[in-house]
Amino acid sequence: MVNRTYEPATTSGEAAQSLSRTTVLFALAALIALIGLGDSIYLTVEHMSGRSAQCLISSGCSRVLSSPYASPGGIPLAVIGALSYFAAFSLATLAAFGYQHAGRILSFLVIVMFLTTLVLLYLQAFVIGEYCDFCLLSALVTFALTIITGALRFLRPVDAERR
Repeated sequence: MVNRTYEPATTSGEAAQSLSRTTVLFALAALIALIGLGDSIYLTVEHMSGRSAQCLISSGCSRVLSSPYASPGGIPLAVIGALSYFAAFSLATLAAFGYQHAGRILSFLVIVMFLTTLVLLYLQAFVIGEYCDFCLLSALVTFALTIITGALRFLRPVDAERR
């Protein structure tokens, strides 16, 4: 005789609701990463064309973007940012479709991005003494991704227990 147990409908319904929350959060992370990607591509194009991005709110864009910290090793940070945001978008999209490893890799990537952002904010505030609107937008995007991936860490154990 085969012993089969069935979960009550409320438990599977709760699991589905929790699963849909993770899907929505991964989709939101993908959309937010697209904002960062657009910001980074704009700065990359400006850098490669020799133009300086014009700030709308602050007045330090040209000083920040022409500082030696903007191109470590001759590679513009905007290019590294574009690659990072593209990777974050791709991983968040894959995770939204259920690829578990993509979510873990995304979490690691966002931690690296967050730590890099803290260093760059420190450089703007205390070394260069100026702020760049586009750099601050990138920081905001990274903070949002950090909050989302942090929230996902709390939801994932619940999902795993209910399966």
